[in-house]
Amino acid sequence: MFEMSMPWWEFVLRAVVVYVVLLAMIRLSGKRTMGQFTAFDMLLIVLLGNAVQNALLGKDTSMSGGLLLAATLIVLNWIVGFVTARNKRAERLLEGVPVVLARNGHVYQEVLRRELVSRDDFAKSMREAGCSEVDRIHLALLETNGHITIVVRDEAKDDERV
Repeated sequence: MFEMSMPWWEFVLRAVVVYVVLLAMIRLSGKRTMGQFTAFDMLLIVLLGNAVQNALLGKDTSMSGGLLLAATLIVLNWIVGFVTARNKRAERLLEGVPVVLARNGHVYQEVLRRELVSRDDFAKSMREAGCSEVDRIHLALLETNGHITIVVRDEAKDDERV
């Protein structure tokens, strides 16, 4: 039960490689992938876990090997969080930067398509921000976590300018 079928360092190496590759794949798949979890996204996560199980464990089924992998993955995740919290370049590389979806009443349709933001998602975010018309949008951002932030124009200030 506790006897591992390969050396401890091979577990750590496998965990590092799988973690880095999956992190890159998730990062490349776009912000919206992580911003909203649908039933399809949950299914993808379960299948990803199953797909990489053999890459992580190889032929090992010991409790020690599984616990070592879990500890390695938790430490890797902590290291990524630590580095991104202290290094702006690493943060931009691993988490990305907010993307402007709309500005001053103009929605950038090409950006919505590129970032995989549906019209329904954008409309929902407008409703949540209390914005009934596109013309009232001062700024709309796709945040690094996949959330859409909409800043509505201040009508009082717009009236003063007229």
